[in-house]
Amino acid sequence: MNGVRLKCPPLRLEREPYAGLRQQVLGRDGWRCQSCGTMSNLEVHHKEFRSHSGDDCESNLVTLCATCHAGVHRS
Repeated sequence: MNGVRLKCPPLRLEREPYAGLRQQVLGRDGWRCQSCGTMSNLEVHHKEFRSHSGDDCESNLVTLCATCHAGVHRS
């Protein structure tokens, strides 16, 4: 999108909207880890970390299993 960022509502402090967004991301990704394909222990990961100005937009979120998610944060 040529460096244009879509503005997203802040969802960090409100559990209800984040729970809905989490379900949306899991559904979009077919309830599978997008790294290894497992359907167990799924988590939603921010591609661009919040600490690096990442937001809570669906486009910045991906489904990962707990093992792959931990691996992303170790590297």
